[in-house]
Amino acid sequence: MRRWALLSLFFAGMFCGLVSAVDAREPDAVIDIWPGMAPGETTKNTGEKLPRRENENPPATRVKNITRPQLFLYQPPAGKRNGSAVLIFPGGGYNYVVADKEGSETAQWLNSMGITAFVVHYRTKPGKTPPERANDKLPAFSERPLQDGQRALSLVRERAKEWGLQPDQIGVIGFSAGGQAAALVTSRFDERAYPAQDATDKVSCRPDFSLLIYPWRLMDDKTGNLNEVFTVSKKTPPVFMAHAHDDHATPLSSILYYTALKNNGVGAELHIYETGGHGYGMRPVADSNVDSWTDRAADWLRLRKLASPERD
Repeated sequence: MRRWALLSLFFAGMFCGLVSAVDAREPDAVIDIWPGMAPGETTKNTGEKLPRRENENPPATRVKNITRPQLFLYQPPAGKRNGSAVLIFPGGGYNYVVADKEGSETAQWLNSMGITAFVVHYRTKPGKTPPERANDKLPAFSERPLQDGQRALSLVRERAKEWGLQPDQIGVIGFSAGGQAAALVTSRFDERAYPAQDATDKVSCRPDFSLLIYPWRLMDDKTGNLNEVFTVSKKTPPVFMAHAHDDHATPLSSILYYTALKNNGVGAELHIYETGGHGYGMRPVADSNVDSWTDRAADWLRLRKLASPERD
C-alpha cells in the first residue's frame, strides 16, 4: 500500500507542473553551519540549482557550487515530536546535493515518525582544504563534507533544547556520496577534521545512530578491504544499512562496513536487495522492492525507541 501511495503522490506532482508532491513543503528554518567562512573557503555561496533533467519523472533538484553549507530544518507538527533528530546527507557525487529525492523527501518520512530532520547542504566540489589538515588517504572533496558534518552534529546537539531534542538521540542518514560522508561522520568523531573555532566545537560530534543507504566507495579499490579512513571501533554507534546487489556502487562497501561493525561488537543491521540499482532515494524502482528499505529502517528505529509507534 505504501508503494502505491508514493506512486500516486509522484503522479500528482507530475501533473502539477512536474513538481513532486512530496517535496513541496518549505523548510521550517535554514541555519548556517559555520559562523563565518567555512574552513579553507573564500566565498559564501549557498549554491545554484542545476536544470531539471528532461527524462526524469518525477524530477529531482540538484544544487551545485555550495561553499556556504547550511541545515534545512523540517519539524513534525507540534505535539508529535518525540525528541529524536536525524541529519540527512543527500548524494550527488560531491558535485551537487540532491536536495529533494535524497533530502526533503526523507525529512518528511522521518517527520511522519515524530523525528525532527535536518537536510545537510554540505560543500560540493571544487574547493580547498587547508594543507595542515589534509589527510592523504581522504580526498579533499570528502574531507569538506566531513568537516561540515562534524560541525553540524555539534551545532544541533548544542541547540537541542531550542528544538525540543534529546541530545543523546541525534543520528545521521546518508545516500551514495552522502552515505560516504555519513559513514565518515559515524566513524571519525574522536578528532576534528578542522581547527576548533568556538564553544560549539567542544560539543560532541558523535552521532548516536546511523543509517547508510547505498553508500559510495567505502572499499579500498587496491586492497579490496574497508578503506582505513573509516575508523570503526567499539565506540562507533549502531548502524542500519541498505544496498542493492546490482548497484554499480558496489554493495561490498556496506558488507565491509557491516563486517567491521560486527567485529567490534557494534549493533548493526544490513539489507541487500537483489535489484534496485543506485540513486533511488525512497522512490519506487520498476521490478524491485528496494524501496521497502524504509519499512525495515522504521522497524529498526522503533526498536531503538527513536521513532514514534506505528499507528493503526
